[in-house]
Amino acid sequence: MKTIVIATNNQNKIKEFNDILKNKNIKFLSLKDINYNEEIIEDGNTFKENALIKAKKVALDTGYITLSDDSGLCVDALGGAPGIFSARYSGEGSLENNKLLLKNMDGITNRRAKFVCAICLYYPDGKYIFSVGEVNGLIAETLSGDNGFGYDPLFYLPEYNKTMAEINSSIKNKISHRANAIRKLGELVDEDFNII
Repeated sequence: MKTIVIATNNQNKIKEFNDILKNKNIKFLSLKDINYNEEIIEDGNTFKENALIKAKKVALDTGYITLSDDSGLCVDALGGAPGIFSARYSGEGSLENNKLLLKNMDGITNRRAKFVCAICLYYPDGKYIFSVGEVNGLIAETLSGDNGFGYDPLFYLPEYNKTMAEINSSIKNKISHRANAIRKLGELVDEDFNII
């Protein structure tokens, strides 16, 4: 069994990876599990660049195969914002990020948006691969649901007539941007997480 570090302390993300990749012969650890507390400066210009920065630093510092993702919300009418700045859009956390997004979308009829997730799997020998997943939706006019995190309460899925925060986790694990990227990653590696 291979051990792979996911470059996060977000337990929601770790659960999502475990749920989707449960058929692989791997054990996932968080940064907390390996007592990794180094600051990682994500100064890339794209989701892929930020995922690579995190995965490479942790892999080279620790010797573990490292998996990192960078995700965000891209809103058409805002020129793709908040994009790579999604987590720090307001500078004050998820609820304030959502409030700022609603304020910036006030009066705008084009509500199209997508969640994007770029994953980098980095090996200590310097090999790495990417996978990218997306899910399309609309920005709702009010927050709804509590079965999610980040922008999930505002991300409306017309085919379900619900926000991402209103659908159950089994559906989310089939359709989310992260789920799509994880599945694509799963197709690029064998059951022991070697690059095919």
